[in-house]
Amino acid sequence: MARPALLQLSDISLTFGGDPIFDGLDLVVHQGDRVALVGRNGSGKSTLMKVMAGLTEPDTGSITSPQGTSVGYMEQEPDFTGFATLGDFATATLGPSEAWRVEALADGLKLRLDADPAKASGGERRRAALARLLAEEPDIMLLDEPTNHLDIAAIGWLEARLADTRTAFVVISHDRAFLNALTRATLWVDRGQVRRNEQGFASFEAWRDKVWDEEDMARHKLDRKIKSEARWAVEGISARRKRNQGRVRALADLRAERAAMIRRQSTAAMVLEEGPQSGRKVIEAKGISKSFGDHTILAPFDLRILRGDRVGFVGPNGAGKTTLLNMLTGQLAPDTGQVTLGKGLEMAVFDQNRAGLNPEASLWDSLTLDREIAVNGSSDQVMVRGSPRHVMGYLKDFLFDEAQARAPVRSLSGGERARLMLAKIMARESNLLILDEPTNDLDVETLDLLQDLLGDYAGTVLLVSHDRDFLDRVATSTVVLEGQGHAQAYAGGWSDALAQGARLARDDAAAPSSPPFGGGASKPDAPLKTDAPKPATGLSFTESHRLKELPAVIARLEAELGKLSDLLSDPDLYTREPVKFAKATEALAERQAKLAAAEEEWLLLEEKAQGM
Repeated sequence: MARPALLQLSDISLTFGGDPIFDGLDLVVHQGDRVALVGRNGSGKSTLMKVMAGLTEPDTGSITSPQGTSVGYMEQEPDFTGFATLGDFATATLGPSEAWRVEALADGLKLRLDADPAKASGGERRRAALARLLAEEPDIMLLDEPTNHLDIAAIGWLEARLADTRTAFVVISHDRAFLNALTRATLWVDRGQVRRNEQGFASFEAWRDKVWDEEDMARHKLDRKIKSEARWAVEGISARRKRNQGRVRALADLRAERAAMIRRQSTAAMVLEEGPQSGRKVIEAKGISKSFGDHTILAPFDLRILRGDRVGFVGPNGAGKTTLLNMLTGQLAPDTGQVTLGKGLEMAVFDQNRAGLNPEASLWDSLTLDREIAVNGSSDQVMVRGSPRHVMGYLKDFLFDEAQARAPVRSLSGGERARLMLAKIMARESNLLILDEPTNDLDVETLDLLQDLLGDYAGTVLLVSHDRDFLDRVATSTVVLEGQGHAQAYAGGWSDALAQGARLARDDAAAPSSPPFGGGASKPDAPLKTDAPKPATGLSFTESHRLKELPAVIARLEAELGKLSDLLSDPDLYTREPVKFAKATEALAERQAKLAAAEEEWLLLEEKAQGM
């Protein structure tokens, strides 16, 4: 039985002074829909959501819904101007008899209704916006990045709440685990089009790759047809010219069709390069603790981080994750205990508050005036990993165009600001990366690329994140701040920590916020060694993780070898494209060597795990 339509967009077109954001868009939201809205940063996801909410007027087209249908919208950065407390904001759209709903939601969200918005954290402001939307009880909920700035416990509460609701919702989020658990359909904003797939986000990447493969095949067939018709035009048109004009016009139409095809945007050309190798021991903390007044942030805690470790830090908002990072890297002195940093450390910091970005400065100036990467005496060059590059060329690596380069940082979306921060830290060589909430606002493709870069990075990574999927993919060890000053280190990512008994306190009367992560002189980084119980396999934590990931590495290398072998099986490749033949031959030999090494490594680790 067909579900009734709650919201219908028909033939919507919208342009903001340049290329159309949408053209001829048709979209329907049905009763009970649970939809993931996905797409590249800057593709128009938030704009589309504002059109659906009736906040942005399209140039053409119509928006219809049954009489009495209500649409609730939670934007990324709500405006708290004029509200004395978070509670005032949350109840502003409700009648006096409905305010109790906010109070009930505040208990589940651990929201302090009397908090001053001007002094509230990003997580508290986000909880107030969620309380307001949920209390309105609209027929359709539009949620733009609802999990940003929320801790894992709050994300879990929201996930359970949305899983139980019968209200239709459309959600934009970077959190894979959140989208996988909740969505049953996917809207994909891509180059001005919106495609719908009647499967949840878990099927998105397979669906996207299939669409791209079909596009590539159609483009290839059209190229071959144009080439064939063009050859005919040169060789066969001289005779019976009049009769062949229709075919000439058809060739012109084919070329016009080919020119109109919109190529998909390339992936950001991000590179992480390790500086001089640090010592094997990067950070060793013994008995460190910290309190603010009577509030204990951290009880005495030991931690050893070794070169190459990827350490995740998890805990409720305000529990002290950034404070712990500041102590581990020498930015903040502990009350008790001692932190010893290894030698030769070169640190790069990704700050969750984007404190390294001046909102009024242009993207161009944000790079050329950065003392750590500026080229003396040049207004258009930056030093990228030891070599000067033109700033525009470097910005293009991170998918910024020339118009954006001269625009102020405040005009960027959240995901674009995150990419600009990555551009700044990736221009430097480092051997210790401090990543404080790096996943906020980034699109799926950029997250995948960042994950791959971290996997290949030879240095050490300290990562604060509430993104459960990203932690599982990246972290080799996870430090959980479990409440009341207690911290515990576990092997593996977030799911592994849960399996080992980690628990997360819901205590958001949190500690006084610590100063944002300092951006001072270079400090050390290192892999983690903890007193958590070792697996009974005889393997270290790093070896256990490596043993788990090696089958995927081997499978990837085998797939690459298969593609290279297919390419080199072309008998005409050498004469037709000798340079391509040479590169493919070199790549084949390189991957064969890597495959042999990976298989040997797997065999040695497997034997060690079995006690052989």
